[in-house]
Amino acid sequence: MKGLHTSGLVIFTDLDGTLLDHDTYSHAPAQPALSRLRSLGIPLVLASSKTAAEIAPLRADIGFEHCPAIIENGCGILEAGQQSHPSTATHQRLLAALETLPSGLRARFTGFSDIGADRVAELTGLPTADAANARNRQFSEPGQWSGTEDEKRQFVAALDEHGIIAQQGGRFLTLSFGGNKALRMLEIAARMTRPDTVLFTVALGDAANDVAMIEHADLGIIIPNPAHGGIPVLAGEAAGSILRASLPGPGGWNEMIMHLLQRAGKK
Repeated sequence: MKGLHTSGLVIFTDLDGTLLDHDTYSHAPAQPALSRLRSLGIPLVLASSKTAAEIAPLRADIGFEHCPAIIENGCGILEAGQQSHPSTATHQRLLAALETLPSGLRARFTGFSDIGADRVAELTGLPTADAANARNRQFSEPGQWSGTEDEKRQFVAALDEHGIIAQQGGRFLTLSFGGNKALRMLEIAARMTRPDTVLFTVALGDAANDVAMIEHADLGIIIPNPAHGGIPVLAGEAAGSILRASLPGPGGWNEMIMHLLQRAGKK
């Protein structure tokens, strides 16, 4: 981070287990760093498996409605100021393809569309109204896998024939037609690049679906998550391009962002 300054700094962050506590979904321990980012005018791009309906109110609540957000594991972008995404056509096409899979494999995957908001609330710990927003999808289908690892490999192979990929997050297996957080991060960073500004991207995450984003950022930060074992050692850690927080969740997020700003002379 030698020579780092804040004029071109852009922060990309996962939510559940990273900026938000894995169990309570609170971001309270990260308030000091969030306030400092706001006061310095540093963009914060939320990058999550959450839907537009979930991210829009959270983004407004923490004061970064003027920044775009990456939704549904990188399958789409919620533009700055936008409250929702207009189309569900891609999600409907995904569900239709899912129903063509062998019944024995299909039965092992229980997606959010297979259950009601009350059950999603039980699985996620979200209030029922928030769980309903989690079911309001445009691009992807998260769910739980109940079969064996061998059956899972067969399931993934069958999905691949339809152009559908599966990404394992901290809680759920999410199906989509592609796109990931890293690609969306690079897309948004390219938009923000100006001739007179050297952009420096920072990405924070806690789970497997965050690894590509962490590795493609100028600086990656791993937030430990004891709930699912976290992220294994990555190559960039030896070179110092990837760091690890000492605390899980928003406490670790706050620790690392404040450390970053201190190194940039802006604590």
